[in-house]
Amino acid sequence: MVKSLIILSEAEQDIIDAYDWYQNQELGLGEEFLRCVDASIQFMQRNPEMYEIAHASYRRVLVRRFPYAIFYEYFESLVTVYGVFHCSQNPKKWRNRLS
Repeated sequence: MVKSLIILSEAEQDIIDAYDWYQNQELGLGEEFLRCVDASIQFMQRNPEMYEIAHASYRRVLVRRFPYAIFYEYFESLVTVYGVFHCSQNPKKWRNRLS
């Protein structure tokens, strides 16, 4: 397992925004979204090199059941999460954040 995980405030806000949206669609759906994001992050921590590089040095893991991708960097024993983006968003949005 990776020793350290950093989730940047922008990524935390992405998660909060998506949670709020899903919770407004159906009570409890936001909680399910959080569980799936958490499971993806835990798996990513255990296997950070499993996912291929999507852009520059950033890797991407897809969230199960929801159309979201988590973008992160892995260096030595540190995983840094930069964003959690809906897969239908304009790729410029996540590329700008990762630049």
